[in-house]
Amino acid sequence: MKKLRLLHVVFNTRIEAYEIPAFRAAIVEKVGADHIFFHNHLGDNKFIYKYPLIQYMRVGRKPSILCLEQGVDEIYHFFNNKDWNLTMAGRELNMKLSSLNMKEYTLRVTSDKLNYRISNWLALNHENYAAFNTMDSLAEKISRLEAILTANILTFGEGVEWDIAEPFEVKLKSLSAPKLLGFKGVKLTGFDAEFSANIFLPNYLGLGKGVSHGFGSIKQL
Repeated sequence: MKKLRLLHVVFNTRIEAYEIPAFRAAIVEKVGADHIFFHNHLGDNKFIYKYPLIQYMRVGRKPSILCLEQGVDEIYHFFNNKDWNLTMAGRELNMKLSSLNMKEYTLRVTSDKLNYRISNWLALNHENYAAFNTMDSLAEKISRLEAILTANILTFGEGVEWDIAEPFEVKLKSLSAPKLLGFKGVKLTGFDAEFSANIFLPNYLGLGKGVSHGFGSIKQL
């Protein structure tokens, strides 16, 4: 088991889904690039390849920030500003709070399976997409995606210092048709899916590639 601090902030304004990267950039500009938890960049095109503890997303049509563990402490650098207004892609956003929820969760492997929905899940990179397309059997493809989702959960666990020592099982229950999603100027294949797993995970947590930009957000059914 692992205790996880989580702060979920939702602002009372509206953005479009394609504006999430611009929202992220505006927050980074507001706090200053020296606070690396907000962007995971080290400069000189070097990156921190770790699970991001500050994630940007849209809840409804409202911009939102999910902060985990040390990210909960780091968000102070935004709220400490005299005003929270942002200049985003040439327009001004008046940033007022819609909701702010601080919780502590107990992450754990469970005896019963829990059901989740995952949205805009970037399961496949360029390398495993080619291998995925060569599979003739649907069962083989499903098995491969279940293994990837399991690996995504383990990556999250490692990122929050949760050593998931007990075995857990992930089963896809439904899967959308593949769809192309824009991420950092390229198109990647994504899915919407429902899955079950005997492991507890908080709502809005991101799994897979691009979680700092709102991809792979989960919600318990």
